[in-house]
Amino acid sequence: MSEEMKAEFVQVGDVVTGKVVKVEQNQALVDIGYKSEAILPISEVSSLHVEQVADELQEEQEVQVKVIRYNQEDDQFVVSKKAVDAEAAWDDLQAKFESGESIVAPVADVVKGGLVVNVGVRGFIPASLVELRFVEDFSEYKDKELELKVVELDREKNKCILSRKAVLEDQANQSKEETLNNLEVGTVLDGTVQRLTDFGAFIDIGGVDGLVHVSEIAWHRVGHPSEALQVGDKVQVKVIKLDRDNERISLSIKETQEGPWQQVAREIQADDVVKGEVKRLVSFGAFIEVFPGVEGLVHISQISHRHIGTPSEVLKEGEEVQVKVLDIQPDQKRISLSIKEATEQPAPVKKETTESVKEESGSFGVTLGDMYPELRNLK
Repeated sequence: MSEEMKAEFVQVGDVVTGKVVKVEQNQALVDIGYKSEAILPISEVSSLHVEQVADELQEEQEVQVKVIRYNQEDDQFVVSKKAVDAEAAWDDLQAKFESGESIVAPVADVVKGGLVVNVGVRGFIPASLVELRFVEDFSEYKDKELELKVVELDREKNKCILSRKAVLEDQANQSKEETLNNLEVGTVLDGTVQRLTDFGAFIDIGGVDGLVHVSEIAWHRVGHPSEALQVGDKVQVKVIKLDRDNERISLSIKETQEGPWQQVAREIQADDVVKGEVKRLVSFGAFIEVFPGVEGLVHISQISHRHIGTPSEVLKEGEEVQVKVLDIQPDQKRISLSIKEATEQPAPVKKETTESVKEESGSFGVTLGDMYPELRNLK
């Protein structure tokens, strides 16, 4: 077909393939096979705002355009690239909307209330649908490619609402399912502290949260989880209970660490003298903490060198004392201690008697007769 015959078939409404022959600030000239180049205004280049045509088109670039009107005075057609892009985009978006399939699109602009993306047409992501959590500043999202789902579509109103949050929720649910399927009691894995409560800490272990009860945080006593943990901390945990049906996972941090009795077995031996703190007094003795989380018993007979009726006669809770290790059995978590064996026995008290005084006096060899000779002749 000759160029003349081809030109006669160009009509308003046609979609044709053309070549960009010139790029200007606010328009481009496109060769569509007619005797004069068609005008592609900047407003018809993209469904999004364009600063200059050169940002979107280059000379010699091949483009599909739709003929939208004919300027008889100049014998020139006006064409639109965005009309062609939009028509194809709406069909694709509709298919994605119905199937639930995600799309990837770049963020074109950050506006009040959300993000504008280019999906062939102007797409909008409300602020509440950008992340799973609240986002205060969206500036870092500019030009970033995001995976999105179409959540609302109205072709007549040119309305396309997208959600990144929906994609993240799907990913989280998939990760959660995989994590639950792979978990077993005894599994040790890494996690992140998500939140703290009075009774424990919730740990994210891969899309699903498990609970570390306050008693499972450390081998020593922890009054409140905040004493040992902060939100965001990376921790290692061990699965100690698992209920997949109800998605309940009980975890332990202390079970991943060396226990106090294991440490004591390395550091303390029988006959060692160590410092300890009196934790509890009972009728038969005193419990002394010699290592964090390790208490040993001092039997009442091992508290003092003298006889005592109750431990409280010589000890008080919180007091620091020295004790001697009599016996240690880490496997049975037992350690026997002695306070009196760690202290010297006091020397016995000498009793001064009348006889001893007399003996001591007599040892000088002095009598009343020696002192008063005149008394010797008295009868």
